[in-house]
Amino acid sequence: MAFTGKYELESQDKYEEFLEAIGFLNAKTDHKVVTEVLQDGDDFTWTQTIPNWTWSNKFSVGQECELVTMTGSKFKAPVTMEGGKISIQFPQYHFTAELIEDKLVMTCVTPGEKGVTFKRISKRI
Repeated sequence: MAFTGKYELESQDKYEEFLEAIGFLNAKTDHKVVTEVLQDGDDFTWTQTIPNWTWSNKFSVGQECELVTMTGSKFKAPVTMEGGKISIQFPQYHFTAELIEDKLVMTCVTPGEKGVTFKRISKRI
Protein backbone atom coordinates (compact mmCIF):
# COMPACT_ATOMS: atom_id res chain seq x y z
CA MET A 1 0.00 0.00 0.00
CA ALA A 2 0.98 3.63 -0.36
CA PHE A 3 2.41 4.32 3.12
CA THR A 4 3.99 0.90 3.73
CA GLY A 5 7.75 1.16 4.05
CA LYS A 6 10.72 2.24 6.13
CA TYR A 7 11.74 5.87 6.21
CA GLU A 8 14.82 7.58 7.63
CA LEU A 9 14.90 11.16 8.85
CA GLU A 10 16.15 13.51 6.16
CA SER A 11 15.29 16.93 7.61
CA GLN A 12 13.22 18.52 10.35
CA ASP A 13 12.14 22.00 11.29
CA LYS A 14 11.40 23.34 14.82
CA TYR A 15 12.22 20.02 16.50
CA GLU A 16 13.54 21.48 19.77
CA GLU A 17 10.76 24.09 19.95
CA PHE A 18 8.17 21.32 19.55
CA LEU A 19 9.70 19.11 22.25
CA GLU A 20 9.84 22.12 24.59
CA ALA A 21 6.18 23.00 23.82
CA ILE A 22 5.01 19.50 24.80
CA GLY A 23 7.32 19.30 27.85
CA PHE A 24 9.50 16.55 26.40
CA LEU A 25 12.77 18.38 25.71
CA ASN A 26 14.73 15.73 27.62
CA ALA A 27 13.90 13.35 24.74
CA LYS A 28 15.96 15.38 22.26
CA THR A 29 18.27 13.18 20.22
CA ASP A 30 20.70 13.61 17.37
CA HIS A 31 19.97 10.08 16.13
CA LYS A 32 18.18 9.72 12.81
CA VAL A 33 14.66 8.55 13.59
CA VAL A 34 13.51 5.58 11.52
CA THR A 35 9.77 5.36 10.89
CA GLU A 36 8.28 2.06 9.78
CA VAL A 37 4.74 2.02 8.46
CA LEU A 38 2.72 -1.09 7.75
CA GLN A 39 -0.56 -0.42 5.95
CA ASP A 40 -3.25 -3.00 5.24
CA GLY A 41 -6.16 -1.11 3.73
CA ASP A 42 -7.32 1.28 6.46
CA ASP A 43 -5.31 -0.47 9.20
CA PHE A 44 -1.89 0.89 10.14
CA THR A 45 1.00 0.05 12.42
CA TRP A 46 3.21 3.12 12.83
CA THR A 47 6.55 2.70 14.60
CA GLN A 48 9.35 5.18 15.22
CA THR A 49 12.72 4.03 16.54
CA ILE A 50 16.07 5.37 17.61
CA PRO A 51 18.67 3.44 19.61
CA ASN A 52 17.17 2.46 23.00
CA TRP A 53 13.65 3.83 22.26
CA THR A 54 10.66 2.64 20.24
CA TRP A 55 7.21 4.23 19.95
CA SER A 56 4.44 2.39 18.16
CA ASN A 57 0.73 2.82 17.48
CA LYS A 58 -1.83 0.68 15.72
CA PHE A 59 -4.87 2.43 14.28
CA SER A 60 -7.64 2.21 11.70
CA VAL A 61 -8.67 5.14 9.54
CA GLY A 62 -12.28 6.14 10.14
CA GLN A 63 -12.38 4.78 13.69
CA GLU A 64 -11.73 6.04 17.19
CA CYS A 65 -8.57 4.29 18.31
CA GLU A 66 -6.64 3.87 21.53
CA LEU A 67 -3.22 5.40 20.98
CA VAL A 68 -0.11 6.15 23.02
CA THR A 69 1.77 9.45 23.20
CA MET A 70 5.57 9.70 23.00
CA THR A 71 5.61 9.85 26.80
CA GLY A 72 3.58 6.64 27.15
CA SER A 73 0.18 8.13 28.05
CA LYS A 74 -2.84 6.36 26.51
CA PHE A 75 -5.67 8.31 24.88
CA LYS A 76 -8.50 7.78 22.42
CA ALA A 77 -8.96 9.79 19.23
CA PRO A 78 -10.56 9.40 15.82
CA VAL A 79 -8.17 8.81 12.93
CA THR A 80 -9.11 10.35 9.59
CA MET A 81 -7.63 10.42 6.11
CA GLU A 82 -8.49 13.03 3.54
CA GLY A 83 -6.69 13.48 0.24
CA GLY A 84 -4.08 10.90 1.27
CA LYS A 85 -3.26 12.77 4.50
CA ILE A 86 -3.62 10.98 7.85
CA SER A 87 -4.86 13.22 10.67
CA ILE A 88 -4.87 12.52 14.43
CA GLN A 89 -5.51 14.92 17.31
CA PHE A 90 -3.03 14.00 20.05
CA PRO A 91 -3.59 15.53 23.52
CA GLN A 92 -0.91 18.22 23.05
CA TYR A 93 -0.75 18.63 19.27
CA HIS A 94 -2.38 17.84 15.93
CA PHE A 95 -0.52 15.24 13.83
CA THR A 96 -0.70 14.81 10.06
CA ALA A 97 1.26 12.56 7.74
CA GLU A 98 1.34 12.31 3.97
CA LEU A 99 3.54 11.07 1.16
CA ILE A 100 4.95 13.76 -1.09
CA GLU A 101 7.16 12.54 -3.94
CA ASP A 102 7.87 9.26 -2.08
CA LYS A 103 8.91 11.11 1.09
CA LEU A 104 7.02 10.79 4.36
CA VAL A 105 6.10 14.28 5.59
CA MET A 106 4.88 14.45 9.19
CA THR A 107 3.66 17.67 10.78
CA CYS A 108 2.80 18.30 14.43
CA VAL A 109 1.12 21.58 15.38
CA THR A 110 0.72 22.71 18.99
CA PRO A 111 -2.29 24.98 19.68
CA GLY A 112 -2.46 28.56 20.83
CA GLU A 113 -1.03 31.93 19.99
CA LYS A 114 2.51 30.65 20.50
CA GLY A 115 1.85 27.35 18.74
CA VAL A 116 4.75 25.49 17.15
CA THR A 117 4.64 23.77 13.77
CA PHE A 118 7.15 20.91 13.72
CA LYS A 119 7.81 19.32 10.34
CA ARG A 120 9.78 16.14 9.74
CA ILE A 121 10.65 14.81 6.29
CA SER A 122 11.88 11.23 5.93
CA LYS A 123 13.16 9.43 2.85
CA ARG A 124 12.20 5.89 1.96
CA ILE A 125 15.01 3.40 2.68
